[in-house]
Amino acid sequence: MKLWLKAFVVMAMSIAILVPLMMIFGVIQGRKSYREEAVRDIASHVGGAQQLQAPVLVVPYTRTLAKDSLDGKDGNRQSIQRETGYWYFYPETFKAEGILNPSVRKRGLHEVRVYDWQGELTAHFDTPILAHQDGGEYLLGQPFITFGIRDVRGLRGTPQLQINGRTVKIQQGAGLPGQTGMHVALPMVMEGQRLQLQTRLVMTLAGTENFGILPLADSNHIRLKSSWAHPSFSGILPQHDVTPQGFEAHWQIDALATDARRQWQSGNSDGGQDVAKVALLDPVNPYLMAERATKYGVLFVLLTFAGFFMFELVRKTRVHPIQYGLVGLAIAIFFLLLLSLSEHVAFGLAYLLAALACTSLIGFYLSAVLKSLKAGMGFSAMLATLYTALYGLLILEDNALVVGAGLLFLILAAIMIATRKVDWYALGQGE
Repeated sequence: MKLWLKAFVVMAMSIAILVPLMMIFGVIQGRKSYREEAVRDIASHVGGAQQLQAPVLVVPYTRTLAKDSLDGKDGNRQSIQRETGYWYFYPETFKAEGILNPSVRKRGLHEVRVYDWQGELTAHFDTPILAHQDGGEYLLGQPFITFGIRDVRGLRGTPQLQINGRTVKIQQGAGLPGQTGMHVALPMVMEGQRLQLQTRLVMTLAGTENFGILPLADSNHIRLKSSWAHPSFSGILPQHDVTPQGFEAHWQIDALATDARRQWQSGNSDGGQDVAKVALLDPVNPYLMAERATKYGVLFVLLTFAGFFMFELVRKTRVHPIQYGLVGLAIAIFFLLLLSLSEHVAFGLAYLLAALACTSLIGFYLSAVLKSLKAGMGFSAMLATLYTALYGLLILEDNALVVGAGLLFLILAAIMIATRKVDWYALGQGE
């Protein structure tokens, strides 16, 4: 076969291997969705990803406004309009301290990280109920303090709330439409009255994988400890210390540095980037690692086929395109083996077993194709080196690009050095 035609066929075979690689990638996505179902199932019993918010003092009101309007027959006519709403008053200071106790629940093959947060929330209000000078008359309703909790199914036991040192009874629901949590009713107030309140809430809250606190006070201090050694902080980033024994994080947030109040009032209780949030990460997520490895699948096939091509040139051994295809499929099967084994054993061990299986199979097969046990084992050793390099790329997430680029440069340099004296015109004339 002409050299140019052989090169074209090899390139076509490389593209064809994309089909099984994409199928394997789809299997990974499917397995990830099964894990998400397991997370939802456990969350329905334990409690979902939790988010607390600083307490808010709410004063309902009814506003009455008289308006004059022109009437064609009788001249001016007066109409009465009434509207209801809420005044929101935020605490001057808010402190949250607690310990996040992690554990692991299993659903089938999937492990899900859950936790119990044992903590204390304290807040100080010094709030004048100011009159509104807009021509309307206000009738104030019964005020209450709302404590937002994303998933109240996670409450363990009865939360204990004190206001100005006196224990009060907590009521179900956040007291506001569209909000979840609990609230406590306060005595009636009048316009111009000043409320000075010190609240202290002690509670245990269970949740799944993610925990966050929405800072709504003028000054917010949040301190969190846990024995989980693999946290991921997002939203408002804290000062933190992470050790193999766990982590400790501290947030100090001023109201001027966050848009949490506006987002909360608009109904976005999630808070977006204005939440002090931590996730309990799986140190080695097998689906994420398998997905990242599969993205290198095409590169693996290309490098393997390039090695084949060099063997053909150096040893003058003819390799049939079908043999190229079988080796490419063996490489693709590696990623499927990696995924399936990593669901049962540690990812590192799964990677080692899958790589040993595939390099052994390819080495055995190529010993016959190249008619040399030494050549087959040599090619298998080269492939094992590639697998080792890929594992290094997977565990060096932050430096994967620079390491991968350097590796490709070295491989290209080796090929160029090995073929620097090859007369490609002469090879192109042969069959």
